[in-house]
Amino acid sequence: MRKAVISIQQKQDKIILKIHEQASNEEIEKELKKKTTELKKLYGTEKLPIFVTGKILKNKEIESVEKIIKQAIDVEIEIDSPKDMGLYSIKRTFENEIQNSDTKFYKGALRSGQKLEYEGSIVLMGDLNGGAEIVAGENIAVVGSLRGVAHAGAKGNKKAIITAASIEAPQIRIANIVKEIEKEESEMKKTFAYVSEDKIILE
Repeated sequence: MRKAVISIQQKQDKIILKIHEQASNEEIEKELKKKTTELKKLYGTEKLPIFVTGKILKNKEIESVEKIIKQAIDVEIEIDSPKDMGLYSIKRTFENEIQNSDTKFYKGALRSGQKLEYEGSIVLMGDLNGGAEIVAGENIAVVGSLRGVAHAGAKGNKKAIITAASIEAPQIRIANIVKEIEKEESEMKKTFAYVSEDKIILE
């Protein structure tokens, strides 16, 4: 059973609003509109800042969360999500309920015909171009665009993830599960892939 979409906790110097990692934007908006009533009750004369954490939010979701809260309460809001994909976001992703694994860093882009393999996780500090391939026993993180072949969890780890600044490949793999990416999906700038109920989900 999934945990609550949004949980609220009051600390001495701030109010923590935690969003479930797998919550959709629609679920977040719907639940947050309900929670604003609960939030208002926590405020007296002193307005503690709200710290939003949990799910790594996309820019559209960040804007939506800020707008809904501001409409109800005039308060300072801090979002624990990066505006741009980068190493900070990759670090957050790796810490997201995924066991630590050995990580190999590769500086530069991978060109067509090149292949990178490692038993642990791989962080590519550049683009994965079409015709290039990464195979990792654990997670794959691409700081640039992912247009080539990415196979995470190659030894059967379905908890492995694939993340990139933009996932534009026609196909990705996690463990033994294959996801064919339609053109429309790749144009929507997806940045995160994981397995849920034996299907690869793109966000």
